[in-house]
Amino acid sequence: MADFRPPRSGLGVLRPASFGVDPDGERMDRIRRSPHYRDGVFLNPGGPARTRPSGSARDAAKVFLGRESRLARAPRGTVPVHATTVADLARPPAGGLRLTWMGHSSVLAEIDGHRVLFDPVWGERCSPFPFAGPRRLHPVPLPLAALGPVDVVVISHDHYDHLDLPTIKALARTDTLFAVPLGVGAHLEHWGVRADRLRELDWHESARVGDLTLTATPARHFCGRGLRNTQHTLWASWVVAGPDHRVHHSGDTGYFDGFREIGAAHGPFDATMIQIGAYAPFWPDIHMTPEEGVRAHLDLQGGGPAGVLLPIHWGTFNLAPHPWAEPGAWTLAAAQAVGQRVALPVPGLPFEPGGDVPRDPWWTGLERLPHHDWPVPRLTPGPTATPGLDLVGED
Repeated sequence: MADFRPPRSGLGVLRPASFGVDPDGERMDRIRRSPHYRDGVFLNPGGPARTRPSGSARDAAKVFLGRESRLARAPRGTVPVHATTVADLARPPAGGLRLTWMGHSSVLAEIDGHRVLFDPVWGERCSPFPFAGPRRLHPVPLPLAALGPVDVVVISHDHYDHLDLPTIKALARTDTLFAVPLGVGAHLEHWGVRADRLRELDWHESARVGDLTLTATPARHFCGRGLRNTQHTLWASWVVAGPDHRVHHSGDTGYFDGFREIGAAHGPFDATMIQIGAYAPFWPDIHMTPEEGVRAHLDLQGGGPAGVLLPIHWGTFNLAPHPWAEPGAWTLAAAQAVGQRVALPVPGLPFEPGGDVPRDPWWTGLERLPHHDWPVPRLTPGPTATPGLDLVGED
């Protein structure tokens, strides 16, 4: 069946700017030609994914509204934040690669002389409205204006906790380029980004920014900002490869076999930034648990522990029923079970994956964790696994 988009008239004129716009014209023609677009929607790798909560609304409400659950989803006190300074970021990384997690999925990657900003969200709420929706649990580590020049902003998809209108409008006033999945450029142009500053890619397409190659790679998720979920904008994970280093940013995704294919084509990686938060049994296909996130990292590295895993998509916004600190604690346990190096910085703390990485569980004393018997990955000896390592955690 052909895809249908209602005309931008009538009630459409009342739509907030934060909703963005649907692709049209040449952009929509290009979307229709994508091998990943069929019958009016983009398709997920590995078959259909449940993009709406499964189970009854009553069961979901019990989980989200119960007193113990509500208390566990928030920190007990103030979340520590490293007061990132201009001086922190002015010194070039000694080893050529430095990562600064700003909270949630926002990461500044300084790689081989270039500065790449992933999924920047500096807004107070991840919501179309400034007065409602999930609010920050900690402040941003530094003002966006103090970040300094950025060569390219990389967006994984158009959900509010990854594509933030006020942040994009501020960045649109700079000289940065924007690398986005197919269709997402419509939102950015609507918000003031010039078309010549957009690098809009389908899966497996690449763009050059200086000495870097940026490649949009598959992810298992969905899209949408308005009252309708049109599935007319693509979602992606990203590979950024420089002359000496390469990194992977997962965006939002469920676990799928494609991580192995991405690793075989583009890995291994000096560091991965992997989504390990906002998971729930209500939507198992579109977000990963920490165990799945560690497994995805191993897949990207060819099957065994290598490089550094930076957990993202947790700690900043309350988006799921799990306890606030569980993603960090579970990721640490899962990574230790397979001998994988994991970086655990407080938001705003720069670190170099090639050197000492922050490993302390900084959330201790702020968490409300009901149990610690989380599943962890199994790692058996293989071509790229550490010889003799066969660690099995609790199931």
